[in-house]
Amino acid sequence: MKPKEEERLIELKKIEVELHKKGFKNLCGIDEAGRGPLAGPVVVAGVIMPEDSMIEGVNDSKKVSEKKRELLYDKIIEEALAYSVAIIGQDVIDEINILNATKSGVTKVIEELDVKPDLILIDALEHIDTKGIPYESIIKGDAKCYSISAASIIAKVTRDRIMREWDNVYPQYGFIQHKGYGTAKHIAAIKEYGLCPIHRRSFTKKFV
Repeated sequence: MKPKEEERLIELKKIEVELHKKGFKNLCGIDEAGRGPLAGPVVVAGVIMPEDSMIEGVNDSKKVSEKKRELLYDKIIEEALAYSVAIIGQDVIDEINILNATKSGVTKVIEELDVKPDLILIDALEHIDTKGIPYESIIKGDAKCYSISAASIIAKVTRDRIMREWDNVYPQYGFIQHKGYGTAKHIAAIKEYGLCPIHRRSFTKKFV
């Protein structure tokens, strides 16, 4: 590992290092992918990494290329003490809104972890049901906290894979390129072809 990358990772792990010093053992980072798109699910991921984990390249998923995210996904899954993923579909998002859908995903992730966390570190969410486990909400946590960064990669890769599968079913919308986000190409396709079953009705009212 190059010294500059090692320095970056040490900085990214500062929050966790301090918490481990305070006696917290199993820290669970949680993040989501897909709160903003016009189509597809929101995916929430949680991961508990070993205290000494230092996977080269782990970062906020938005700062990592799609190809590199896939490689990092495998390394994170392999090294994790525990991880879980919740996929909340567009119907639920339309029914209870995206914020509540994301929060319900967080609760599911916590319930399904094989290892019980001592503390949950989450990217900028509050008022969530963590099943009695204490949590810290960190603004821009996916760029400031190693385990949240790792969770952001799991969530993003999982969601991108789902959207690539949907592209096979509905190729006219270009999901493989934009993953359901509201690009000009996507909005033009909605206006031309209408909505498909995976579009979020609550997000697309002004386009149809």
